[in-house]
Amino acid sequence: MLLFALEVARREPAVKRLALYEAPFIVDDSRPPIPRGYATNLARFVAEDRRGDAVKLFLRQVGAPATFVGLMPLLPVWAKLKAVAHTLPYDAAIVGEYQTGEPLPAARWTFLKMSSLVVAGGKSPAWFHAGAQALADALLNAELRVLEGQTHNVKAKALAPLPRKFFRDEATAAEQSGESIASGSRS
Repeated sequence: MLLFALEVARREPAVKRLALYEAPFIVDDSRPPIPRGYATNLARFVAEDRRGDAVKLFLRQVGAPATFVGLMPLLPVWAKLKAVAHTLPYDAAIVGEYQTGEPLPAARWTFLKMSSLVVAGGKSPAWFHAGAQALADALLNAELRVLEGQTHNVKAKALAPLPRKFFRDEATAAEQSGESIASGSRS
């Protein structure tokens, strides 16, 4: 969703603010890049109705421990994961160019002038922090915050105060300047 929010903001001038959580960008050597062929393999598994294999491949690529991946098929949530496995190739196609271990494309979002809040979980792996920093650096008017005690699977109760304050403060500033209000999106 984060990339969708950025693309909407890039194309839609009415977006005045963005709040973005955990950019899934691999921009340095803090973790290995996603290997070539990953998206192709996901698509092949889905096409062959090997949804479980697609989910396992995805879980391995996001860094789930092998033991966890091996136990997942025994858990009740496994059926739900397999039910949405057909979306994994889309996810790979959308984020793939940002998971190469290379810096973000220099001019991709530099012209976005709206206020942006970029957040990473304090307990998330280093590569999420590097991606969040790279995104905050790529946006012209971004604030980077770390949400202590949280991971990529952020608790809504822990996250909610940050964007609430960010949008409220921005709305107050907009009202004082007479600017119209249109809000961005959370990833």
